[in-house]
Amino acid sequence: MAVSKKDTAVSILPVQQKSVMVKLTGDTPLIVHAWSEKAKKMMLDKQTKATKKGAREAKNPPQDFIDSAYWLTRKPEGNTPEESKRAYEEAISAGARFGFPITAVKQAAISAAYRSGMSKDKMTLRSAFFIEGVGTDDPQMMEIISPEAPEMREDCVRIGMGTADLRYRMQFNKWSADVIIRYNKNGLYSADQIVNMLNLGGFAVGIGEWRVERDGQFGAFHVE
Repeated sequence: MAVSKKDTAVSILPVQQKSVMVKLTGDTPLIVHAWSEKAKKMMLDKQTKATKKGAREAKNPPQDFIDSAYWLTRKPEGNTPEESKRAYEEAISAGARFGFPITAVKQAAISAAYRSGMSKDKMTLRSAFFIEGVGTDDPQMMEIISPEAPEMREDCVRIGMGTADLRYRMQFNKWSADVIIRYNKNGLYSADQIVNMLNLGGFAVGIGEWRVERDGQFGAFHVE
């Protein structure tokens, strides 16, 4: 097919990036469970058949509790429960800061918006807006702000056929987080619509362990 040599005027709709900061406030406690280096190593050893039968390493609940968190400041370490507990208390006294993956918030908004009929597909929503943390070195991490130190919770979990184990995780009873939403003003969704998706995600999906979406009641939040 012949191509015309005539100039053709094309109107390009510019991408007008806009940002809005919102505050997420927890309605129910947030349970965090980051993958620790110890857990990753155990998984790799099992997959590479490097695990040797023998005496199991003694549990260190305080360290498991520490390892379950996303630390924005230096993570304390201890070889014994007493050392780990002391190191944690010192970290809290020094102003320890904690984070949480920002992708969880976006996924909550997308899942809730799709299920409620605000969008016919999730792919469109994934590129409609972006969420970033505030005041963190890692833009993929938001800071968890809490007026009190997190508490350690002990849960009995199933890890196989007829096998149970104890898990120690960090729980924030009162929490909030500031996030920045970036979106295209010329896009399909307005700032109001995106913020409402976020608010619905906090109610119907939640974030963290035992969240609303997973038959739990934790990790629920709303937009201030």
